[in-house]
Amino acid sequence: MVANERYILRFPKNLPLDASAPLLCAGITLYSPLKYYGLAEPGKHIGIVGLGGLGHVGVKFAKAFGAKVTVISTSTSKKDEALEHLGADSFLHSRDQEQMQAAQGTFDGILDTVSAVHSIMPLIGLLKSHGKFVMLGAPKKPLELPVFPLLMGRKMVAGSATGGLKETQEMIDFAAKHNITADIELIPIDYLNKAMERLVKGDVRYRFVIDIGNSLASTNH
Repeated sequence: MVANERYILRFPKNLPLDASAPLLCAGITLYSPLKYYGLAEPGKHIGIVGLGGLGHVGVKFAKAFGAKVTVISTSTSKKDEALEHLGADSFLHSRDQEQMQAAQGTFDGILDTVSAVHSIMPLIGLLKSHGKFVMLGAPKKPLELPVFPLLMGRKMVAGSATGGLKETQEMIDFAAKHNITADIELIPIDYLNKAMERLVKGDVRYRFVIDIGNSLASTNH
């Protein structure tokens, strides 16, 4: 395959291609807003809403930048995963009113990876003055935006999608330096339909990656 050199990315040798493949989407989607909104600094308190394909790499990048990281989730079953496996500093159950109240005004920035329709007002309340709430998920219906909490602390609600090639290369090099990869399940091509069924159920930690090389080899045989 021949490609224009402008659209080629270089992978350092210590980054495995399978576990790094999702970084080209999920990785840059989290890396870019952390950098752009000034949240990629040691000592910042960063909240990651949702612990899925996006959220889990967000925890890894924010930690690598030296931030204090809190995973915010509606599911208490994610607590051990967040703290013990991914190395988050704390876990906040967003349906626990006492926990949410205690955490009011303590976050410098929050990255919301959830695509389901949900209320963002309680999350905005978690921000410090001048805090930044960045939407990365894409709910199908418009969300209600509470303006008064924004006025009272000069807070920001923003959005971010992915990033350009230059920043993606920067992200890959950073990931290689800090040994950041996605948590994946490697599958052959003939498992794809089953994988799609599991994906609909949310039954994946946290990304499926198709083993193209071995799939092609077995097909040729």
